[in-house]
Amino acid sequence: MLRDFFSRNRALILYGVILALLVFLLKWLQLKFVIIDHAFEIYAGSLALLFTLFGIWLARRLTKPRTVIVEKAIYIKDAGFICNRQAIEKMGLSERELEVLQLMAEGLSNQEIAGRLFISLNTIKTHSSRLFEKMDVKRRTQAVEKARRLCIIP
Repeated sequence: MLRDFFSRNRALILYGVILALLVFLLKWLQLKFVIIDHAFEIYAGSLALLFTLFGIWLARRLTKPRTVIVEKAIYIKDAGFICNRQAIEKMGLSERELEVLQLMAEGLSNQEIAGRLFISLNTIKTHSSRLFEKMDVKRRTQAVEKARRLCIIP
């Protein structure tokens, strides 16, 4: 059956194969002329592509995120909180500074603390700076963390 098909369409198949070979030859010649005429552009483009890929690889390698593990104590508020008066007296904190520290721990800004305590913003800044000095810290977060660690605030 297959042999019968080839024998009946022999001329047509031969003609198709010859046309396919000619198309292949023309495309090959066209490619050869494109490469010859534009050899520098092809070379420069391939070199640029190579360096781009290398740059991406190098950047990903150099900027790989590093894993940093931070261990920090977590303090859980409970109903049975007992204030450590001994630590308060040792640091020499006043009642007003304790109030400011408690409001800092609640996350209030200096302006909000001033509004809640009905005092000026400059007074809050003074209390804060003295509080930091007495507790030997530089930032609010450090002061709150140290106060919780020493059981000064819940």
